[in-house]
Amino acid sequence: MKFIPTKLEGCFIIEPNIITDERGYFMESFNENTFQTGIGQPVHFVQDNQSYSTKGVLRGLHYQIGEHAQAKLVRVLGGEVLDVVVDLRPESKTFGESVSVMLSAGNQRQFFVPRGFAHGFLVLSETATFFYKCDNFYNKDSEGGLIYSDPTVNIDWQFPTSGLLISEKDKVLPTLENARKVW
Repeated sequence: MKFIPTKLEGCFIIEPNIITDERGYFMESFNENTFQTGIGQPVHFVQDNQSYSTKGVLRGLHYQIGEHAQAKLVRVLGGEVLDVVVDLRPESKTFGESVSVMLSAGNQRQFFVPRGFAHGFLVLSETATFFYKCDNFYNKDSEGGLIYSDPTVNIDWQFPTSGLLISEKDKVLPTLENARKVW
């Protein structure tokens, strides 16, 4: 596996080694030893989640706060998404900055998002199956969110806003200035 650091400290794009032949392909999608060595820290995942969405669905930007904060390892099993994270760590030199990564079944990339980041994605293909591992269990009382259209973060979603499908809950998330603090 190849671990590619991003401009946000602790976030990595992960490219697997894919072995192909006339039968198809094989790849190791996760190996705890390789993963922990690649990101340089111990992370133990305890929960897997999966979603299915149609083109234009924007999910996010979500995070968990305090003792329930979550690191995530995300990937796309079918389709293509624009995956986005925003650094919410108050002490970080990149606080409020974002990184976007194209994830697809075709490129087989994964994206590691450490604790302290808001995360979301936009479906660019007709449908997408999104899969992610979390290193902490979900806790409803610890939910946080950031509005996808916050002008101070200024995310380029690479999609017309008129075509976005967003949950009512996500439409009313706060701006970075008013969002819940991660810790």
